[in-house]
Amino acid sequence: MTPDGLMLFDGVCHLCDGTVRTVLRLDRKGAIRFTPIQSPYGQELALAHGVDPETPESFLFFDQGRPLRRTAAIGALLRRLDPPWRWLAFVDRLPRGPADAAYDWIARNRYRLLGRRTHCMVPTAEQRARFVLD
Repeated sequence: MTPDGLMLFDGVCHLCDGTVRTVLRLDRKGAIRFTPIQSPYGQELALAHGVDPETPESFLFFDQGRPLRRTAAIGALLRRLDPPWRWLAFVDRLPRGPADAAYDWIARNRYRLLGRRTHCMVPTAEQRARFVLD
């Protein structure tokens, strides 16, 4: 099955966890699904698309089967949300070099800036259908 609308994220990263929780709250239609890189499916996707599961430096967002990274991934994810959040998708129209450089700096420093969890979040029963784990 080709993933679509799937976010591969670092489940022990506070920034990533906060992003997932925010998207769960904003995505009322349930258009976006999630898989932590620590899950069997997440590790399989990461390895298949050149992301080191031990030290991920980018989340992946699958848009119609295409794995996107950095600001392209953020833009594609935001386009799946309702307005006004969808309007923020212009981020992937910014000059790619500086925007991706800023993304890379945040990604490299995310544990130092925001901390790290000891384990992945446990979705509620209501959220569970939105997570793909294996």
